[in-house]
Amino acid sequence: MTPRLVLGIDPGTAVTGYGVVAYDGRTPTLVECGVIRTAPKQPLPARLRDIHDGVAELIARHRPDTVAVEDVFYARNVRTTVVLGHARGVILLAAERAGLEIREYPPAEIKKAITGTGAATKEQVQFMVTKLLRLTHAPEPADAADGVAAALSACLASTLPRLPAQPTLRATTPTRRPG
Repeated sequence: MTPRLVLGIDPGTAVTGYGVVAYDGRTPTLVECGVIRTAPKQPLPARLRDIHDGVAELIARHRPDTVAVEDVFYARNVRTTVVLGHARGVILLAAERAGLEIREYPPAEIKKAITGTGAATKEQVQFMVTKLLRLTHAPEPADAADGVAAALSACLASTLPRLPAQPTLRATTPTRRPG
């Protein structure tokens, strides 16, 4: 089987983590990981452009089959949630423009896929990423490890058996018999 390439992304406006994982159906292999950093003093539109351009460059260089993006978590600060949504938007745009399959995973789902529990700590996720990829140490910085975890989630999800679609049950009105 030809390995599939998955680009996993942990969105952020200051630091966007990414990981590229090759997966042959049995063994995931880390190809590259790192971060896209934006200048904190730049206005938001310029930072979003930098994120988009960085993701588009990764897509052009690696030609992944799938992009796995961590979904928005709902922060206490509404502004943080909205700004994170903007970052996700430009990432999704870059993937869509490239015609790639896009998978979105909530943070708890990524943690559960990697560690077995949706309440795992960052350290537990980093430990399992290291084990699953047979690395000598966790990808650094932590944002890169989170991007790798998103990619691994897509790889692991592809090996799970898919349940057949359940038939739709229709409500029927009992018919009355004359008489």
